[in-house]
Amino acid sequence: MDKFQKVKEVITSIEADVTKFYDGNNGAAGTRVRKAMQDLKNLAQEIRAEVTEKKNSAK
Repeated sequence: MDKFQKVKEVITSIEADVTKFYDGNNGAAGTRVRKAMQDLKNLAQEIRAEVTEKKNSAK
């Protein structure tokens, strides 16, 4: 559950950069968004592994 909370925090933290990139053509903000998306991808993969492990151990 902690990792899911972290996902929500990362999304909240990059909202301003997403706006800066898409509405203001700010390249540096785009770089920060890309990094945050990579972090989200890694967190999502970790969550998937935990869910699979928990699901399989319940059997």
